[in-house]
Amino acid sequence: MKPNIFFTADHHFGHENIIKFSERPFESLEQMNEELIKRWNERIGKDDTVYHLGDMSLGKPDFTKDILDRLNGKIYLIKGNHEYSALRVADRFEWIKDYHEFSIEDEEAVHGKQKIILFHYAMRTWNASHHGTWQLYGHSHGTLPDDEMALSIDVGVDCHNFYPISYEEVKDLMKKKKWTPPFAPRS
Repeated sequence: MKPNIFFTADHHFGHENIIKFSERPFESLEQMNEELIKRWNERIGKDDTVYHLGDMSLGKPDFTKDILDRLNGKIYLIKGNHEYSALRVADRFEWIKDYHEFSIEDEEAVHGKQKIILFHYAMRTWNASHHGTWQLYGHSHGTLPDDEMALSIDVGVDCHNFYPISYEEVKDLMKKKKWTPPFAPRS
């Protein structure tokens, strides 16, 4: 059985102007916050792993703690550029890092493992990108055009109907890319 691993970014809990800036379909800040919590918990179980790639909340620390206490899962935070409050409730996260590299066991991947790079910002190249490593990012709220030749995607909520996305969903998106290994033998 595959691990229940999810990726997401850019919730901006408590940030009323994000509704306008990102053209989110919410009538109010309260509606946005509640819908984001609902969609998170529809997907994420209490023991699932969630990698949040930054910009969790722009609300005050107490507000942010209250939101985090309502979210399912074991949350690992990659710092974004709006983490003032999240850093003040750091004990709610399994860890907080600027950047993270790891591998997921996957029999379909080369050598049975899929390497993944997590960073708040999109990169044009990254460690082992020429070997099929994925790069997941947030920050841009769907405003960057997808590069079908690169194994990178925006996992932010604005790109995925305001839901976190699973490892399997990321894998399906990566399979649609036209990326080829640059050092593969040419036929």
